Amino acid sequence: MISINSFLLAYITIYLVTLALNWTTNRINLKHLEKYGKKVPDAFENMIDEKELQKINRYTLDNIRFQLVQSGFAKFFFLFIILSGILPWLAESLAQTHFLPAGLIFFAFLGLISSAIDLPFDYYHSFVIEDRYGFNTKTLKIWISDLVKSLLVMAVLGTLLLSALLMMVKYAGQNWWLWAWAFFLGFQILMTILYPTVIAPLFNKFTPLNDPDLQSGIEKLATGQSLDIKGIFQMDATRRTRHTNAYFTGLGKAKQIVLFDSLIEAHGPDEILAVLAHEIGHLKKNHIKKQLVLISLVSLVLFFLASKLLTYELLYKSFGFSIMPHYVGLFLVGVLWEPVGFFLAPLGMAISRKFERQADFYSLQILNTAKPLTKTLKKMAKDNFSNLQPHPLYVWFNYSHPPLLERIKYLEAFDHNISRNL
Repeated sequence: MISINSFLLAYITIYLVTLALNWTTNRINLKHLEKYGKKVPDAFENMIDEKELQKINRYTLDNIRFQLVQSGFAKFFFLFIILSGILPWLAESLAQTHFLPAGLIFFAFLGLISSAIDLPFDYYHSFVIEDRYGFNTKTLKIWISDLVKSLLVMAVLGTLLLSALLMMVKYAGQNWWLWAWAFFLGFQILMTILYPTVIAPLFNKFTPLNDPDLQSGIEKLATGQSLDIKGIFQMDATRRTRHTNAYFTGLGKAKQIVLFDSLIEAHGPDEILAVLAHEIGHLKKNHIKKQLVLISLVSLVLFFLASKLLTYELLYKSFGFSIMPHYVGLFLVGVLWEPVGFFLAPLGMAISRKFERQADFYSLQILNTAKPLTKTLKKMAKDNFSNLQPHPLYVWFNYSHPPLLERIKYLEAFDHNISRNL
């Protein structure tokens, strides 16, 4: 165990506060559902009966309890790793090793520890909770295959990113953080372009949409909004899950539309078009570009702070390190950033929810009716066992989309106003 000074004590205190707040918001959400989730909301009166609502609530409660156990274990284990002294020992063992392989070994150790901790939880969630409610369709073979592929992808990308970063810290002088920031942004944009064509096909099969009428409707919708779509694909999501979804991917001329085959099976053409109209709203409102700008600003600040903290001797000593290799400094910057990120999360979620509302309203302008999107949201909520009664505090910290009942309420108000004005 490392000795605790005032700096480390302050960090541990803030870290435990974030853990307590996370636990509290989950418990509040759980109690709120137990108290208010027994009655079918008016918006779902003709779609969900009390027996189905009870099943949806059990699914939500099981996931909340699971998240409490998983996050609690992961947080305390991370704290144990920080305080145990194993990382200072590892850094000292690598002291005579070239900085590049030493940094890669250091982060590989952390990555393997993290993956080993996540492994049993991921298995339990997929093959116990998701299986219990009929969502899991993946086999053990597919689960293992996905795990291996994910580790390989992370290893390749992580090696490239970390190697470039360490090289810039070592050789780019005092302004290394500017070069690192530019490289990070370039990598983000490159991954947005390469993901749909290189990475995603490693895990799923993408085939051209085989419904001519639906494809024609999608093309007409996209053309009407002056969108150049490279392809419309359906993804074999049902090999792994029965959850439904659809999304746009790629940038510029590489934009593609991807529909889960589970979505095609469960929804009619008008409902699917309503979902895509919402996604078009994100594109036309430049939400992807705005998110990239926000990420670039946050990362610029983070890289600048990292450049100052890498030479801050007290930071290393507080966490038990007697030497100051750059890769340890980068790790410690991430350690300090985690609790900061927790408190900034509500701001990011609020911006995301604002974007979602804008996309909803844009879809209404395209379709001039809210009925298809409202119908789709209700069916997706039913099919995906969505929590219909989240607590506002939990929403504030965790929801990237407005709660379903809130969305349905303003969508139905739009249709009501149209009918009144006719």
